[in-house]
Amino acid sequence: MLAACEYHGDMSRRHLAGILVALTLAAPLAARGTPENDTQSALDRARTDAVAATRTYLATLERLLVYREDAVQWAVATLETRRRLLAMGGISRADVEATERDLQAAQATAAATRGDIRDAEQLLAEAIAAAALPPLAPGVTASTATVVQHRGRSVWSLARVDVVKRFFAERFGRPLPISALGQTRVHDRLGFDHRNALDVAVHPDSPEGRALIAWLEREGVSFLAFRGPVSGEATGAHVHVGEPSRRRAGPHA
Repeated sequence: MLAACEYHGDMSRRHLAGILVALTLAAPLAARGTPENDTQSALDRARTDAVAATRTYLATLERLLVYREDAVQWAVATLETRRRLLAMGGISRADVEATERDLQAAQATAAATRGDIRDAEQLLAEAIAAAALPPLAPGVTASTATVVQHRGRSVWSLARVDVVKRFFAERFGRPLPISALGQTRVHDRLGFDHRNALDVAVHPDSPEGRALIAWLEREGVSFLAFRGPVSGEATGAHVHVGEPSRRRAGPHA
């Protein structure tokens, strides 16, 4: 009888030990979660990284613009001085022309930086929206105070841009105000794939914006329309035509 009790006790201890081993092995698996959860976590991290990278780049551009606008003011002052010297016969016309070219170059550089800031602001709005908006079923439109999102049923490509241009010109008698057509250097710099997207500089609630949105919905084209600041920081009302820009993996220049 005692032997039987010792046998059962030993079995119970071995059974308990087996359970503890199983729980120990299962704990890391439970911490990692299911493959679906792992995929969603990776996607969430990628979206968060995209927002952070865009925000950092935008801040860099804004600091850079200060120096480039200072360079424009310096070139303007230098040109005024040299024009006075030319009038007094102190320098040649060629010296003045060289300074005029310097001013034009400084102005072009500052303008390009302002354009990059606009593109980065729009991209930041898109990155924040992509991180916050839920996925939609085809044909569905969702709207918040700042963003209108539609997932189209048809395939969009830049080959259809001329159709959009024609619709807008016939409706409003002016060219479609395109702010980004396909890939820009800001998209390249941050590694976003904008090759098949179009950004239009219209407010979604303006007559032009409402007409464009209605046309895109009828045509089954996906879009993101931004009414203004997103999360209090991403400015620049516009309509992004096509699927949301995705950040590519790997290092970016």
